Amino acid sequence: MPEQPDPYHDEGAAIAATGAGGATDLAMDEAETLEKTPGGPEGTGPDKKPRSLWSDAWRDLRRNPVFIVSGLIILFLVVISIWPSLIASGDPLDCDLAKAQEGSQPGHPFGFNGQGCDVYTRTVYGARTSVAVGVLATLGVAVLGSVLGGLAGFFGGVWDSVLSRITDVFFAIPVVLGGLVLLSVVTSNTVWPVIGFMVLLGWPQISRIARGSVITAKQNDYVQAARALGASNSRMLLRHITPNAVAPVIVVATIALGTYIALEATLSYLGVGLKPPSVSWGIDISSASQYIRNAPHMLLWPAGALAITVLAFIMLGDAVRDALDPKLR
Repeated sequence: MPEQPDPYHDEGAAIAATGAGGATDLAMDEAETLEKTPGGPEGTGPDKKPRSLWSDAWRDLRRNPVFIVSGLIILFLVVISIWPSLIASGDPLDCDLAKAQEGSQPGHPFGFNGQGCDVYTRTVYGARTSVAVGVLATLGVAVLGSVLGGLAGFFGGVWDSVLSRITDVFFAIPVVLGGLVLLSVVTSNTVWPVIGFMVLLGWPQISRIARGSVITAKQNDYVQAARALGASNSRMLLRHITPNAVAPVIVVATIALGTYIALEATLSYLGVGLKPPSVSWGIDISSASQYIRNAPHMLLWPAGALAITVLAFIMLGDAVRDALDPKLR
């Protein structure tokens, strides 16, 4: 007896021949492919570490042209600050009054100042003073302000209230006026009195930023869990709070670095900062201001170098802020 065709078999074959069966097979193939792919989707597999705030920030910074340009300028300034003889072979204190106020000459592209000193050499060597003052003052302000503000934000109570009133007092002191009063009695020609003054009046800003950042960080669940598990205060501060509260401090300190360089030049221009024979852009700008009509080149080059340096650090701070602020993503 001949075999009868199975209608259910024919229907299944027809369904398999349509796109539905092909889509099912394709979905199964994709699932097998994801299982065989090492690491799976980006940042979710076992072979890839989860991305952190710092890794995301570094990825964004590398793609930011503002960061690249400002970073190259700052790198160049740091190099010539450490080794100014790489691009300037002369002595910034070697002067010849017979060449006073003369313009550009072969071997002296920026001309000479009122004392007959090479403006190019003094501009190059002036970067060392400005960068050193800016970096050291920023480090001192960041460390002192972060420690005081972080402890006040973590412990609170009387310590927080006392520190808040102290910062209010320092905020009420005008920076330039305070420098005129405090530095006018200093006779040292080194950079340390200027750096000490900047740290003295600059730490309240960082302290307030650090305090608010620590207060925000200590309210997170992971800090409460660490406290419930019996973690000590020092462990919570160093291990859980500081890494998550330091980003705003870094941003503010980076922008403030350019401000401190400009403040050093301002104080030196007013005669209470660095004093001759120190080499500083502020000193050169001050001495060139009286010859601006007859020899504008004396003022142009140190003032231009100062403006570019301050702008580079401000641009760097803006780029770091954009990369570390999750609200701007």
